[in-house]
Amino acid sequence: MTYCLGIKTRDGLIGLSDGRITSGSQLSSARKVTMMGSGGDRFFILNSGLRSVRDKTLAYLRRDMGKTRSESYATMLDAVTAFTRCLRQVAAEDREALEASRLHFNLHAIIGGQLAEDREPYMFLVYPEGNWIEVDERTPYLSIGATAYGKPILDRALMYDTDMATALKIAYLSFDSTRVSSNDVGYPVDMVSYHAAARTWRQANFDYDNLVEQRMWWNRNITELARRMPNGPWVDALVPEALRLREEPA
Repeated sequence: MTYCLGIKTRDGLIGLSDGRITSGSQLSSARKVTMMGSGGDRFFILNSGLRSVRDKTLAYLRRDMGKTRSESYATMLDAVTAFTRCLRQVAAEDREALEASRLHFNLHAIIGGQLAEDREPYMFLVYPEGNWIEVDERTPYLSIGATAYGKPILDRALMYDTDMATALKIAYLSFDSTRVSSNDVGYPVDMVSYHAAARTWRQANFDYDNLVEQRMWWNRNITELARRMPNGPWVDALVPEALRLREEPA
């Protein structure tokens, strides 16, 4: 299992992926975000699913990109079309053998970027069959893998107009919620950001110890917010007066 998240806001794009790899009782780490292209004409690919399918699909995509002079594509639509073509080729070659070994052919991908002829950044979710959907302003994120645990904070707090700094914090909290509730998701965490106005990319990798301050702040404050929530008649009806907090929440 894994957790990958792509966000599109008015400021640009954010990509996040956990780095934990599980195989039986064995734990290891690997990057699940891949940057493709060169210079300013780059895009990210986040993957969840069988690693062998991922590696072969990306190898085919790199091969095909190497045949072009620019080593990239004119638009993100061209890029996602090329990726799905490679994915379907891998499916045609490997699906039967995988399923004979009782392995489900599975690869989901989030692909985002802004290429030379794109008027704005674009982001897509690609399914194992090769079909895809595009993110929109009403739901400005896409997630794959263990998606249930990190979804509530995204639905409550993230909007298309959210500034990038806040969106990055929400992305981290979504990952942290997933990490706490799923043994198959964990550090290190890889993050990329694309700033649309400057058309520039940034990348960073964080381990468990790098985010201690943020993790402790969130744990402390989410507990304090629960304590400060007004009691109301429903709490009064269920908790004996002697057990209620002596002071009403501010």
